[in-house]
Amino acid sequence: MAPENFTSVTEFVLTGVSGCPELQIPLFLVFLVLYVLTLAGNLGIITLTSVDSRLQTPMYFFLRQLAIINLGNSTVIAPKMLINFLVKKKTTSFYECATQLGGFLFFIVSEVMMLAVMAYDRYVAICNPLLYMVVVSRRLCLLLVSLTYLYGFSTAIVVSPCIFSMSYCSSNIINHFYCDIAPLLALSCSDTYLPETIVFISAATNLVFSMITVLVSYFNIVLSILRIHSSEGRKKAFSTCASHMMAVTVFYGTMLFMYLQPQTNHSLDTDKMASVFYTLVIPMLNPLIYSLRNNDVKVALKKFMENPC
Repeated sequence: MAPENFTSVTEFVLTGVSGCPELQIPLFLVFLVLYVLTLAGNLGIITLTSVDSRLQTPMYFFLRQLAIINLGNSTVIAPKMLINFLVKKKTTSFYECATQLGGFLFFIVSEVMMLAVMAYDRYVAICNPLLYMVVVSRRLCLLLVSLTYLYGFSTAIVVSPCIFSMSYCSSNIINHFYCDIAPLLALSCSDTYLPETIVFISAATNLVFSMITVLVSYFNIVLSILRIHSSEGRKKAFSTCASHMMAVTVFYGTMLFMYLQPQTNHSLDTDKMASVFYTLVIPMLNPLIYSLRNNDVKVALKKFMENPC
C-alpha cells in the first residue's frame, strides 16, 4: 500500500477489559479496589523497609525495589484503565500510547530481572550463610539494582520506538485495556517481521536468563536444605525463601501460561486476561505474600502502627 493511500493514525481507541456497558461501573469498582490495595501494600513495604532498623539487610533492600517496581507497573496501567471505565471516548494519543508501552516494558522487564536477583540473594543466604554479608555487600546490591533498572530502561527504549516506528492505518482500535505489543502489531499495515523478531529475542532472553538463574539458585537451595539434619533448621532455612518462591511461582506461572499456550488457542482476549493478572493482581499480591509469611515484616508493621513517628 502506497503511503498516499492511507491516513496515518494519530490516536488509538482502547476497547478495555469488557465492551459491555452494564459492566463498566462494577469493573471500575473492582479494579479501583485492586489498585488502592496495590498502592497501600507496596507503599507499606517501601516505608517499613526504609524506616525499620531490623529491615536493613540485602533481602529487604531488594524487596523494597520489587515494591517500587510493582507500584510503578500498576500505576502505568491502572489510572488510564480506570478513567476509561467512566468515559465513552476511550482514546489515547499516539505519543501517550508509546509512553505507556515504554513504561510498562521498563517495569515488567525490571521485575523479571529483580526476581532473578532476589533468587541469587536467597541462594547466598542459605548456601553460604557465614559469608552472606561479605558476598552480598552494599556495593553489590547497588550494582545489581542499577543493572536491573538499566536493562529495563534499555529494553524500553529499544522495543517501544521499534513498535511505534511502524505504519498504522485503517483501524486504530486496540483490543486491550492498555497499549501492549501484540494488539499494536496486529494493527500495523507495514511489515512486522523486524519488530516481531526483536520482541521475540528480547522476551526469550529475559525469561530464559531469569528462569535459569531462579531454577539454579533454588536447586542449590533445596540441596542445602536437605543436608541440614535438624527439622527445625530445615524449617528455618525454608521459611527464609518461601515468600520469594511463592512470588516467583505466581509470576512465572502467568508468563508461561501466556507465552507457551498453543498458537491455535492463543487470542488477544486471553492475553488481556493474563495481562490483568501480572499488571494489577500480582503487584497487589506480592506485599501480602511477603508480609503474611514474614515475621520480621509483621513485627515491623506492628511497631510502626504503635509508634508511626
